[in-house]
Amino acid sequence: MRLWRKVSGLVKDQNSIFIASLSRRTPLRNPDIEAAVIKATSHDEFSMNMKNVDRVFRWLRLSSCNLKPLIWAITIRIEKTRSWVVAIKVLILMHGLYSTRLPCVQRIGRLPFDLSNFEDGHSRKHQMHGINAFIRAYFAFLDQKSSLLCMELHEKRSNNNMMIIMHNLDVEEKENYSIVQDLVVVQKLQSLLDVLLEIKPLSDSAIVPLVLEAMDCVMTEIFDLYSRIRNGIARVLSKINLFGKVEATMALKIIKKANIQAEELSLYFEFNRDIGVRNAEVCPIVEQISNEDIKEIEEIINGVSDTAQKSDEMVRAIVVHENFGEKKDLKSNLRTIITDRWETFDEENGGCSAIVKYIPRTNPFEASLVPTNSTNNVPIKPQELPDLISF
Repeated sequence: MRLWRKVSGLVKDQNSIFIASLSRRTPLRNPDIEAAVIKATSHDEFSMNMKNVDRVFRWLRLSSCNLKPLIWAITIRIEKTRSWVVAIKVLILMHGLYSTRLPCVQRIGRLPFDLSNFEDGHSRKHQMHGINAFIRAYFAFLDQKSSLLCMELHEKRSNNNMMIIMHNLDVEEKENYSIVQDLVVVQKLQSLLDVLLEIKPLSDSAIVPLVLEAMDCVMTEIFDLYSRIRNGIARVLSKINLFGKVEATMALKIIKKANIQAEELSLYFEFNRDIGVRNAEVCPIVEQISNEDIKEIEEIINGVSDTAQKSDEMVRAIVVHENFGEKKDLKSNLRTIITDRWETFDEENGGCSAIVKYIPRTNPFEASLVPTNSTNNVPIKPQELPDLISF
């Protein structure tokens, strides 16, 4: 049966390529791009054809004018298939497009196809339940991410106009506006993370090589998104002395949500390690936000104000490294370090030396985001990257 599906899929791919070659080149259609998309999303259920994935990305990097023919080719491909293999590969390909960081990709908006009710048409429904659910969840995330990217693009343009209005505001009003903007961004990222955590194989039959490749991409996205959320919360908490009740109420809701998501992430990482997802082998340390921060925000909401207490807390909010040697004056023993990394403090021997924990991460799309001379049709092999992709 598997051999028959393989032969049947190969024939379908060849027919699709032949039909694409007969189409006339227009601003909306490009036979070469269509052929590359078909080959990249072939019916081979064991791996992506990275040679043609790279070809697709090169077309887009060559000119933003190729975006419309590319989206057309992907849309036609997904609308003509009922194969779970093609559906997952199309989603992985779209996920990779967002990783290119090209401005034209941000303008896509909602995905031009709908897989919210996808069901494989070549196998029994009860056998494909796990994979069908996986595809629907993956689609829901990418659709929301695509919409968010487009929204962020419009907001950047609106912010340029807002800067003119803010010119007449005093310093405190500008700071409050900036805090609210940061809080809104974190809320959107947390909402996106909720959708992302729904992507996982729900049955043993869904744990297949192609799904695991997709999960590698999902894990990379989670690392990046989690990092952005934590950095956003840290940036907001560094301005806690400027909070009013509105900002404090928003911040408290975000922090409580962050602690819930921290627990969910720990379970998600453990699940992915158990099923053999490569990018889950080394995961970031998931930490809860302290009760002290929560209590301080609650006091702001309740109208508690203590100048001395706030002054003391501002001192504690600075990362200070103390050199323990010969006792000199206080200024020579202290040095302040500003960092965007999360710090874990070790108070052994009464010191305050900071320990920065760096987690190496991998990018499944790296092989397709950089020029390559490879012509082999091989599975995706993530390479180590010091920095993650961001959207």
